[in-house]
Amino acid sequence: MSDDNKVAKELVETLKDGERGFARAAEKVRDGDHPEWATTLQRLSEQRAGFHREIVALGHDYGEDVDESGTLAGTVHRGWISLKDALTGDDPTAVLKAASTGEDHAVSEYEKALEQDLSAGFRDVVTRQHAAVVAARDEVRALQGAA
Repeated sequence: MSDDNKVAKELVETLKDGERGFARAAEKVRDGDHPEWATTLQRLSEQRAGFHREIVALGHDYGEDVDESGTLAGTVHRGWISLKDALTGDDPTAVLKAASTGEDHAVSEYEKALEQDLSAGFRDVVTRQHAAVVAARDEVRALQGAA
């Protein structure tokens, strides 16, 4: 039996964190010197929302509810947690650094997912999303370099 259900639940939690984190980061930098950063961060938030919906829909196709809360360990170790501290100040560089840390975590979660026994269809989705998450991480790093 595949690990689809377990992996889907973990990725959904990571995607929810990314969606919220990017949205909060976009809001934080919207009125600063680089409003284009907010546009990019909001787009990435919307991307994560779409990825989240896609995985949940796949779970429903298999009769599983993968949109339930994750484990306590997952909550403690999520990469976007550091964003909370960065968002308490007004430093856009710190916001981008926190977003980059969150993206490192998301990439790691996708890489762990791809090491699991996944059904072919789900593996295709995870592989495609992984590539987009890596590209998003690189995009956030590029913004950091321009800061």
